[in-house]
Amino acid sequence: MFITFEGIDGCGKSTQISFFKKTLKEKGISLVVTKEPGGTKIGQAIRRVLLDVDNTHIVPLAELFLYEADRTQHVSEVIKPALEAGKWVICDRYFDATTVYQGVILGQHENLIEQLNHEATLGFKPDITFLLDCPAEVALKRIEKRDKTGKKKDRFERKTLDFHIKIRYGYLALANKHKDRFRIIDSTLPEDHVARKVREIISPYLPKGLMD
Repeated sequence: MFITFEGIDGCGKSTQISFFKKTLKEKGISLVVTKEPGGTKIGQAIRRVLLDVDNTHIVPLAELFLYEADRTQHVSEVIKPALEAGKWVICDRYFDATTVYQGVILGQHENLIEQLNHEATLGFKPDITFLLDCPAEVALKRIEKRDKTGKKKDRFERKTLDFHIKIRYGYLALANKHKDRFRIIDSTLPEDHVARKVREIISPYLPKGLMD
């Protein structure tokens, strides 16, 4: 199984992936947990460029190419080998993020993004994509709370409320377009409730004998 988690910054992806990882390990599932950008050594260098708060002048097309460069390295080095070895892959963001962030917001041509995503992913698509949905106002409050603990905001987390609102609705529109793959979960619910909904959705896909 190839499963991705998507959503606006502050929606709770990292927390839910941590819960999900624990659940699958307890059931004896062999898995790889990874992320984009930054799922490889090369990707980590690209991530630093993309999220650096000083790189506000990055050209939209250059930003798109950097994300796709990270992705093709990531798929070749991590995702493809893991799936071919029979492991589950859990990924924090994938090509849907590029479709929304670089397409909806930065205005890059939809056909170009689809073509680049197809080439970069080598055709590997998620079986299920969890969209953790919450109002942008809620997400930004969570980001501010994290900031007070010492975790500084990256280039995207510093964006305006209007930016995050557009991202949210971009994701919802994409999920509506791909209903066969997306599962939308209200991430304003308590963390354990969200985790339970994720488990309920994934339960039918577990090998026999591992269901709750």
